[in-house]
Amino acid sequence: MTHDTRLIGIGELARLSGVPVRTIRFYCDEGVLAARRSTGGHRMFEAGTALERLLLVRRLRAVGMGLAAIVRVANGLCSVGDAVLAERRAVDEELAALKWRQAALIAVEQAPPGERAARLELVAVVPDRGRAKDAVIGFWRQVLDPLPSDAFDAFVAMNVPGLSGDPSPEDLVAFAGLAAAVGDPGLYQAVSRQLWRSDRGRIVHRRALLEGVAEACEAAGVLILANRSPGPGPELDRFVDAHAGARGLRDCAGFRRLLLSGGIDSDERVQRYWRLTGEVMGALTTGAAQQWLHGALARSVSGGHG
Repeated sequence: MTHDTRLIGIGELARLSGVPVRTIRFYCDEGVLAARRSTGGHRMFEAGTALERLLLVRRLRAVGMGLAAIVRVANGLCSVGDAVLAERRAVDEELAALKWRQAALIAVEQAPPGERAARLELVAVVPDRGRAKDAVIGFWRQVLDPLPSDAFDAFVAMNVPGLSGDPSPEDLVAFAGLAAAVGDPGLYQAVSRQLWRSDRGRIVHRRALLEGVAEACEAAGVLILANRSPGPGPELDRFVDAHAGARGLRDCAGFRRLLLSGGIDSDERVQRYWRLTGEVMGALTTGAAQQWLHGALARSVSGGHG
């Protein structure tokens, strides 16, 4: 029928295609289907082209494609492959949103009766994973401002958890806890103190500090996984050197005492934040490594390191 150029009326087209007359009129009005007008004002269609288009429209509608996308395909502005790919991605996003909702509902359902109201309040704070992650990233953007974007992105990749499109209720609750926690101004102050160990105004080389701390945390992580207790060693020395160098100072007993007093690693808000991060990421966190280094620093100071 593709090469059938004879003109047919809307009733004949409806009979050949199986598409109701009312629907064909709608497609004409929306620009999906082209029609000519007879001398009597009736819609007339080129049989082959019209049938081909109607079949394409029916098939695309059958896989759930929206009319706007169908118009673009029918008018040659977009290929079928590209349109299907875009539609599939949209469906993926919808499925992820539904799975997030499902996990949130299960999380509330499974909470003990006396805790359901609090659980509902928690998960309602983050209706979708994108908003939750944006809140956590925004928190760290404040803490690390004005760190260069490449260094900030590297930190986020290592310390801000993602969440799969099909989260468990437990992971969703932990992630929601993170998003809720970063709204506390007190957490911002506590995490900043843990990271910078003092007034940030005294730090000259902030990027070098973060790079050095990251190296120390990575080395400490190896010892944590090996169940080594905190104590003096090259990991702690790198941590102290990073802080001293960033301030234009040198490692000495006095500086180590100052560094020990500069952080608040025992703050419950900080510990809970990093604990939740670890639960979602399923991996050792920078916070856990810093906690280990804090313990090593405390032992070093008590041992009279010079």
